[in-house]
Amino acid sequence: MLQVLTTTAQLEDAQRIAERLVADRLAACVQIEAPIRSLYRWDNQVQDDTEYRLTAKTTRDRFPTLCACLEEIHPYDVPEIIATLVIAGSPAYLQWVAEQVSE
Repeated sequence: MLQVLTTTAQLEDAQRIAERLVADRLAACVQIEAPIRSLYRWDNQVQDDTEYRLTAKTTRDRFPTLCACLEEIHPYDVPEIIATLVIAGSPAYLQWVAEQVSE
């Protein structure tokens, strides 16, 4: 299982992305976290913004398609898309994730 992170500036974008990933069976679940503060460099300036963090639960097999979907529908020019491997978890939950994203 993978957890895939991305961020958006608007709650509406976060909800739209989450709904699409779950509806298309690219993620079993997407959690939207309350606003976070992000500092980063863009256009040679340090930016200080409020964003919403999304955490999508998926499998290694579905990650390439999920990544392509995010790149297509995300409002950012260069969206953060970071996947981390879940090394352990409840067998029942891991099975549920796999079933939800199966094609």
